Amino acid sequence: METFADVVRARWGDQGRGLVFEDSTWTWDEVVREGAQRAAALSAAVPVPEGRQIHVGVLLDNVPDFVFWICGGALAGAVVVGINSSRSGPELAHDIRHADVDFVVTESRLAHLLEGTDHGIPAERIVNVDDPAYLDFLAPFKGAELPESRPGPEEIALLLFSSGSTGAPKAVIVGQGRLGRLLEAMVVRARLSRSSVTYLCMPLFHGNALMLNLGAAMHAGATVTMVRKFSASAFAPDIHRHGVTFVNYVGRALSYVLSRPELPQDRESTLELAFGTEASEVDVARFTERFGCEVMEGYGLSEGVLRINRTPDSPSGSLGLPVGGADVRVLDEATGEECPRARFDEAGRLVNSEAVGQIVGVGLAHTFEGYYKNPGAMADRINGEDFWTGDLAYRDEAGFFYFAGRSSDWLRVDSENFAAAPVERVIQRLPGVLSAPVYAVPDASTGDQVMCAIELEPGAEFDAASFGRHLAEQPEMSAKWWPRYVRIVDQIPLTGSNKVNKAPLRAAAWCTTDPVWMRVGRTEEYVLLDDASRAAIAADFTAHSRQALLPPPSVDFAQVRG
Repeated sequence: METFADVVRARWGDQGRGLVFEDSTWTWDEVVREGAQRAAALSAAVPVPEGRQIHVGVLLDNVPDFVFWICGGALAGAVVVGINSSRSGPELAHDIRHADVDFVVTESRLAHLLEGTDHGIPAERIVNVDDPAYLDFLAPFKGAELPESRPGPEEIALLLFSSGSTGAPKAVIVGQGRLGRLLEAMVVRARLSRSSVTYLCMPLFHGNALMLNLGAAMHAGATVTMVRKFSASAFAPDIHRHGVTFVNYVGRALSYVLSRPELPQDRESTLELAFGTEASEVDVARFTERFGCEVMEGYGLSEGVLRINRTPDSPSGSLGLPVGGADVRVLDEATGEECPRARFDEAGRLVNSEAVGQIVGVGLAHTFEGYYKNPGAMADRINGEDFWTGDLAYRDEAGFFYFAGRSSDWLRVDSENFAAAPVERVIQRLPGVLSAPVYAVPDASTGDQVMCAIELEPGAEFDAASFGRHLAEQPEMSAKWWPRYVRIVDQIPLTGSNKVNKAPLRAAAWCTTDPVWMRVGRTEEYVLLDDASRAAIAADFTAHSRQALLPPPSVDFAQVRG
């Protein structure tokens, strides 16, 4: 199939079970017919802008209409713009304007995000799927046939805003041709067949859900069981009730599932494969044991360009090797030269920090379709013929890649540079720790100090003495990796796609109403910060004329999320 529109069209007339949502079921034929109705309604409501396609903004949770509009957009040759409902009203207004959205589909739960903001969409071009008027809008086009015209492979199918975990979200261009080819490959990689049942719980405004689940399942003619939002408590019951065989995930999803009590039927589940990214080794092992399935970790980007997957001989903790023999290297961000291969001591600790650099697709820039109307972001990714991912890694002598964090996750302590991910892996081994992102906060005199935020499993309590002993007992724990500050949070802040959002953590640093523990010198001991301690830290910054780097007092997530 040449395009994503071809994938959608192929399900016309397919009487197999396509979509399951709550108590309702649609065949694939019914799903595509719903899409054709929306394609006709859209074409009647919005004239094609000069010089570009119609852009449809979808501000919905995972509800059936999101699927129908994805299909409708493809059939109409329109661009579907997934709008991240976790962002604020002013942020969404910016995204809508930036993406040249012509028409918005929303629901009552989220419609308030459009009120009183300068998004530029006239009221008659905003439809609410919960409003009776929506049915009136669609009614004249009931029974619409497939459009005669088909979008070409060079036309845009989607604009997917990046997760925003490393800065302002960017609208990634996904072409009809690239998406069609990707879905064909994903069917093989995810081992989907007509008999597969997928569980769609990640948000459809993010590429992971559309590419790894909905689109691939549609290509295979599999059944998609969809839920409005990810719920850790509902996950296992849903798997058992629907006979799910495949699930995709991002970020901390597996951790949250594992934090829930095990059900008697979990170890006899129908689940065959969980496919995703950024789960810890511990979570992968526990999830595999609990559900009797395979967990396949991979590294990929909404931008496409390259993918790194584990192989049967991949060492523990590694991402694996580039797919398809692509020329992917780790390059020094300052010089552009290839970093030396990683060396490890007897404890498995990386001993040459100069091995850490940015993952770069050498000669692959031409495969990147770009960011929509964002030349600055493009310049950050394209250097000549090479594509720079913005992610850090190192490679061992055999060529296997190891993730080391985002480009913004560099820390510099006592003149030594290192990445956050290896430190996070050590801390997350401590029993009771659900998540432990590590990030840099300023030092009073020079460089950075290490800080981590810890979210505990339900019922667990933080024990500072046990924490210090745990770090001391880890053979690969470098002396400079020790966190100076440890913040205990009820919940780690996440982006809309379930990735850890370190920005509010960095902004608050140790000035928060959450409990923060501080290391005593270079010992294993940690003491609870109080107002006097924070005042002493501030005085130290002032003494070194670095007071401008101090975080605002008593910052918390609600104030810095924006």
